[in-house]
Amino acid sequence: MPILDYKQLPEALVIEMGDGRMRIMPYNDKVIRIQYTKEADFSTKASMAVVGEPDAETSYNLEDRGDELVFLTAQLNIRINKQSGSFSYYDAGGCLLTSEPARGGKTLESVDVFKSVFDESSNLDTGQGADGLRVRAENIRKTFDRKAYRTKLEFEWADGEALYGLGSHEEGMFNLRGQHQYLYQQNMKAVVPILVSTRGYGIFLDSYSLIMFHDDAFGSYLSSEVDDELDYYFICGPEMDEIVSGVRFLTGKAPMLPKWALGYVQSKERYTSQEELVATVREYRERRLPLDCIVLDWKSWTGELWGQKTLDPDRFPEPVAMTEQLHAMNSRLMVSIWPIMNPESDNHKEMLQHDGLLGNRATYDAFQEKARRIYWKQANEGLFSNGVDAWWCDCTEPFEADWKGAVKPGPEERMIINSDEAKLYLDPELINAYSLLHSQGIYEGQRAESEDKRVVNLTRSAYAGQHRYGTVTWSGDISANWDTMRKQIPDGLNFCATGSPYWTLDIGGFFVQNKPDLWFWSGDYDDGVNDLGYRELYVRWFQYAAFLPMFRSHGTDTPREIWQFGNPGEPFHDALLTFLELRYKLMPYMYSLVSRIYRDDYTIMRALPFDFRMDAATYDVDDQFMFGPALLVNPVTRPMYYDVNSKPIEGSLKTRSVYLPLGSKWIDFWENRVYEGGQTLEAEAPLERIPLFVRSGSILPMKNGMQFADDRSDGRLYVRIYGGQSASFDYYEDEGDNYRYESGEYATISMDWNEETRMFTLGDRKGSYPGMPIQLDITILLHEPGADGHSITLADKPVNYVGKKHEIAF
Repeated sequence: MPILDYKQLPEALVIEMGDGRMRIMPYNDKVIRIQYTKEADFSTKASMAVVGEPDAETSYNLEDRGDELVFLTAQLNIRINKQSGSFSYYDAGGCLLTSEPARGGKTLESVDVFKSVFDESSNLDTGQGADGLRVRAENIRKTFDRKAYRTKLEFEWADGEALYGLGSHEEGMFNLRGQHQYLYQQNMKAVVPILVSTRGYGIFLDSYSLIMFHDDAFGSYLSSEVDDELDYYFICGPEMDEIVSGVRFLTGKAPMLPKWALGYVQSKERYTSQEELVATVREYRERRLPLDCIVLDWKSWTGELWGQKTLDPDRFPEPVAMTEQLHAMNSRLMVSIWPIMNPESDNHKEMLQHDGLLGNRATYDAFQEKARRIYWKQANEGLFSNGVDAWWCDCTEPFEADWKGAVKPGPEERMIINSDEAKLYLDPELINAYSLLHSQGIYEGQRAESEDKRVVNLTRSAYAGQHRYGTVTWSGDISANWDTMRKQIPDGLNFCATGSPYWTLDIGGFFVQNKPDLWFWSGDYDDGVNDLGYRELYVRWFQYAAFLPMFRSHGTDTPREIWQFGNPGEPFHDALLTFLELRYKLMPYMYSLVSRIYRDDYTIMRALPFDFRMDAATYDVDDQFMFGPALLVNPVTRPMYYDVNSKPIEGSLKTRSVYLPLGSKWIDFWENRVYEGGQTLEAEAPLERIPLFVRSGSILPMKNGMQFADDRSDGRLYVRIYGGQSASFDYYEDEGDNYRYESGEYATISMDWNEETRMFTLGDRKGSYPGMPIQLDITILLHEPGADGHSITLADKPVNYVGKKHEIAF
């Protein structure tokens, strides 16, 4: 595909090729958009994901070197072979980041696009699946709609290079080299078509159709099934945080979650009445078990009126009084809502009247702005106006066709079955975008209604840019077994590597029992909490989840409240309590990091290459991660005490292997022993704890005795300094649950430890917010290596901080 001509425009370079044209446009010095089309003009469709605009201050230069064109910004350059049109990407220092094959790496293949016609010959089949109400249209006529293209973008990745991203999928892949993945929305699949490389760059394919990733015998590429053109962004880091910042420059800021959303969220399938909801929260308070939210799952509506966004008046007779009772106990209420609606429901009838349904006449059309407004109106009138605090937008990949039968279809078969089902009702170019638009409607509706509650939307699907709508994505209806738990760790890390910061899961697995006639209902524990093997699995899952952006228990088949796992003084109960309380002790640390998500495009849940990219030994470590800058989390992913059916395990070592990355010393959080980085060790892992290490040169602000996220009964702040090297941390506070932080109503305090002078400095408080305490009582605790270099010596000093710079000498 030789270059025939090129035109250097002020905003972009346009290249005429043998069979099409390309446009290279800088959005800033590190983010470049590349389009390739065979049409006379480039597509003018607005992106659903990209909201960022090219920086007016950014410019580019062009050099014609005879056999190649070189497109240059201040931070990267693209060298384009004139004979083949292949691209090679370099950083400003001339280091090769990645390249396309020498023959060229961009392909457009013409395809015919068909649309469904729903007429008098179509009929509807209504049924109940494991995922709730399903309505399927049959005898659908297809008609030709337009021409489009199958796209392909090929690369030659370097030896030793690692790739992450593409969202959250169920297979437990981490480093995607040598793998393949199919990107379509489905239960246990959340799509974000972004790759991040350890060589310091990212690739964002702006496509909403079925996407395939390959790095195997079939090639190394990203491809999309139906698009007007090939449209992608190349993002230069080199660090992963910088790549994430580039993604959010394009797709929008991630707003702050409210502080309460970092607390413990109690859910199960399901609480059935107002009385049960209130009684459960009351028991948490009476037992002094910290809690911030309780969840009302499906069938909160009357009878079989699936998807109706009002509460059953028989079981929830006083919804306003109910939410007031919960709020008085410092608990929020999250309610699940669905995009599919029973035709007998008032919500369905209203949506039908305004022609707001898709072709199955049951699922609302989130692609219509009018339908999104009606959907929010219903949610507001039936739920939000009664005091509901948060949304669980379930089933946001509203079409599935293979959650049935005893045998799970193979990956390619599943891809075809489910994507074909979605294409019955959605344009094949848009099958991955439903959740994005659905989330937009909830976010914009609530923000127009009130600025006093931050939007929290727990949802099962995702797409690039969805994070700007206050969403938390969970990994779907997973099963309770050790293999599933282990796979969840890399699944979540890959999701967060794409720039979407909020991810969680069902602690303990959704399906706990095994039903052989349903392939997906494949838990290992038919006796649920009565099986000591399940109690051990649940404890280990809970310990891992204490370090996720949202900390939430949920599932069917067995109860989930803390006291269901034993009594105080018993090992399983007390192990859960230890990590429940630790989560709340870390609240000041976590909330400060959430502020960085918004202000600095930070990522809390961090694959090790985020912080240790130069240590290649981290590239395939798929069961450890950083929780913020300080904590190295190492979940236990195998049974040590009990097998299925409470069968004791004899002779099992109570340790797990941990790699400590190069470049830091590491302090055991529990025992305060110091270890050098760059080594693998067998760390103690008894039931009551998982290996947890603190990076030297860290500052951890903590609190004690909290029963909910904004509990101020003990106002003292405990600031732990982990010495060995200098450290800094920005402590953040605001009102906790409104959007005034966007206009600057918050306060920060810089905290700095100087290892050389042994001086800890609290900087001047910057900013203010309503209700801000004038004085902070702070205890500074110094942890540092002892004379032998291994043990820890401790020192603590109290401080009365009144907002002015304060220096504490050690």
